Amino acid sequence: MAELVVTRDNVADILKNDSKVKLAGVDADGILRGKLVSKKKFLSIATDGFGFCSVIFGWDMHDRTYFKELAISNKENGYRDLLAIPDLSSFRRIPWEDDVPFFLVSFFDPETREPICACPRGLLQTAVDKLAKEGYKAMAGAEYEFYQFRAPQNDSSGERNSSATASFLKNNPVESLPSLTEGMFGYSITRPVHNQEYYYGIFDACEKFQCDIEGWHTESGPGVFEAALQFGEIKDMADRAGLFKYVVKSLGSKFGITPAFMAKPREGLPGNSGHMHVSIVSKDGKNLFVRDTPDASPPYPEIAHLSDMGRHFLAGLLEGLPDIMPLLAPTVNSYKRLVENFWAPVTVSWGLEHRAASIRLISPPTASAKATRFEVRVPGADANPHYVLAAILAIGWRGVAKKLEISVPPLGKGEDTGGANDKGARLAKTLKEANEIFRRPGSIAREVFGDEFVDHYSGTREHEVILWQEAVTDWEVRRYIETV
Repeated sequence: MAELVVTRDNVADILKNDSKVKLAGVDADGILRGKLVSKKKFLSIATDGFGFCSVIFGWDMHDRTYFKELAISNKENGYRDLLAIPDLSSFRRIPWEDDVPFFLVSFFDPETREPICACPRGLLQTAVDKLAKEGYKAMAGAEYEFYQFRAPQNDSSGERNSSATASFLKNNPVESLPSLTEGMFGYSITRPVHNQEYYYGIFDACEKFQCDIEGWHTESGPGVFEAALQFGEIKDMADRAGLFKYVVKSLGSKFGITPAFMAKPREGLPGNSGHMHVSIVSKDGKNLFVRDTPDASPPYPEIAHLSDMGRHFLAGLLEGLPDIMPLLAPTVNSYKRLVENFWAPVTVSWGLEHRAASIRLISPPTASAKATRFEVRVPGADANPHYVLAAILAIGWRGVAKKLEISVPPLGKGEDTGGANDKGARLAKTLKEANEIFRRPGSIAREVFGDEFVDHYSGTREHEVILWQEAVTDWEVRRYIETV
């Protein structure tokens, strides 16, 4: 069946039997923010756009305005409207909401009609455009791990959904929230039967909603699932990664389950990763990271099959990685995952088929030539996929443009990050430290993204750090209430 292409000329006909349309854009935390509009309203704004309150870039994930007034949305500009323009190519129907039509939007300045700096879809588009000028395009894949908890029944309403979980956590300790299943049982083919309708429901809903799952299994951890999304063009991949979370959270609420994509939901257990795979191809689809003939005398045996472009891209990743950490690890909790001894990358490191390194090279002789790519293993499941892929592409392409050389030797088999043979620098241990590196004058982040974006995004992370510094945790009270 040919893929449906929606245009300004046929959109009315495609929606002829509909009465309403759902629209959503992506905010700085990767959260979908949107609304339901009448079909009449949608058709009137389908190509020229409509006003969308800029406050979604002026507040945090709990709708609290930032401590620092940021340029996009603030009191001085009255939290003015942005121009939101639907992307007609993003059309799909929401199968769990009676097939209501759905479109993603991108955000633009209402006066200049230029993309606003913090629009996640716009930031990735800018990175993609640099490659397009050279006749190349980027491909990507995403993998997400996430814990799942049974939502306790709300005493007042009787509901069991994500809202009930939020109410429960106001008055109960986090550890009392029951996991979907107990114990460690990765790659189990029996555990999914315990929640069969939910497990298969997600897989089928993703296919209908055009964010297809390539691989779907239990991961090691209580109630943990992992999904590998179908590989594709990088902009589509970012959209589908964000929409995958939307599917899981929506289906979860229907089944009385609260999925958790935060990086480290449980102390002493593995965290939730959001690994990203990236490659560059020519217009005709040829993988440009692989050499036509192996290099007889490479700087390292691991890159004998890696092209010059691939080597420069890797060098760009290694040099830029410390400077983009707030995009890959955006929350205070992100850094609880990035610790030693949990299969999580903690240094500027790489290796051929090395799952402990920050960057895993996948290439011949252990993979097919056409599958040559880099897996960046630093991001957690909590990260905004548009920002993550924009950052990976931007610093990698900077390495190509500057013809950078690989700065650290690869990790050998059996060598851990942070070990004696790891020559890479330790990545930031906290969001505060990462944000200071990100926003410093002359940072690589400023070079590839510009001051406007860095100033905005670093302001949002500073807000997150302040909230954490002011918080009094259960651990502190339990430890100090009696003894000090």
